[in-house]
Amino acid sequence: EVLLVESGGDSVQAGGSLRLSCTASGFTFDDADMGWFRQAPGRECELVSTITGNGATYYREPVKGRFTISRDNAKNTVYLQMNSLKPEDTAVYMCAAEGAGGTWSNHCGSPYNYWGQGTQVTVSS
Repeated sequence: EVLLVESGGDSVQAGGSLRLSCTASGFTFDDADMGWFRQAPGRECELVSTITGNGATYYREPVKGRFTISRDNAKNTVYLQMNSLKPEDTAVYMCAAEGAGGTWSNHCGSPYNYWGQGTQVTVSS
């Protein structure tokens, strides 16, 4: 059974930092593409950042320079370091892993990915 467990969400003031973690099990983590999505109230769910099995990264434009995605294959964990947080970063952040057979989708909730339950990040002004 594939399991993705996120942690690290919290309430912080604008300008603060948080590090989200997603620990995975039930599949071969080392080669898997991983990513973080977020869903804010009243807004569309969106892809935030991805990291491939080879370590190549992608960032959504609004978070470039502020967020850093990384992975520790020894711990089966992917991280999202979030600095200079803004109120508009407030959302539930969800971890995703490529699905069975190596499928991946940039769309929230896609059946092509495996999903965690999410962790709440709240940034106050």
